Amino acid sequence: MAINLEKGQRINLEKSNGTKLQNICVGVNWGAIEKKGFFGTKKEAVDLDASCAVYDDKKNHIDSVNFRKLLSNDRAIKHSGDDLTGDLNGDDGLDNEVITLDFSQLTPAANHVAFFINSFRGQDFKDIPFASIRIYEGTPTRVTQEFARFDVANDATFAGNVSMVLGVFYKRNDEWKFSAVGVPTNDKKLEQTIVTIQQNHL
Repeated sequence: MAINLEKGQRINLEKSNGTKLQNICVGVNWGAIEKKGFFGTKKEAVDLDASCAVYDDKKNHIDSVNFRKLLSNDRAIKHSGDDLTGDLNGDDGLDNEVITLDFSQLTPAANHVAFFINSFRGQDFKDIPFASIRIYEGTPTRVTQEFARFDVANDATFAGNVSMVLGVFYKRNDEWKFSAVGVPTNDKKLEQTIVTIQQNHL
C-alpha cells in the first residue's frame, strides 16, 4: 500500500521484501482547467513542470534536471519530457511527467536530491484538477510498486501558490532515505525554487 505523504514524514526506501530500492520514479499527474462560458465549457491547458535538483554535503547546488535539461551530468536522473497541457479529457491514470532516478549511478558528490514542481503559466494549484505526485518503483510506463503519494489538488495549503517542494532524498551512512517536505513556496521560476530548497529544506 502506498503511503499518503504528510509534511515532515521520513520514509525508508525499502521494498515489501526488505531489499532497498535502487531505482525510483517520481511522477506528476494533472488535468486541464475547465472554464465555463456563454458558449459552453472549454479546456485551458496547464503546464506543470516537474524538476529535480542535486546538492552536495555542503548544500552546494551541483546539478539539475528539468524540462530544459532532461538528463543529469552523471546520467543517473532522466526526465520524460515537457507536458504542456495536462490531461484534456479527464484523468487517464498516467503521469504527465516522470523523473527517474538510479541511486547506483549518482555521482558520489550527491548528498541531497530534491523534487519540486512549478506552474509554468502561473496557474494557481487550487484550480488544477487532480494534481498529484507519487513515488514508485518501475518505469515511466509501468508501475511496479507505488510507495508514496502526495495529493496537491486536495490540500488547501497550496491554494494561491504556483510552486511547491515535494521532498528530498538524502544520504545518511551511505543509505538513501526520503523526507517529505510538501510545502508551497512563493517562487515564480524554478531557478528560485532551487535556491529556496538550498536555504530552507536541506
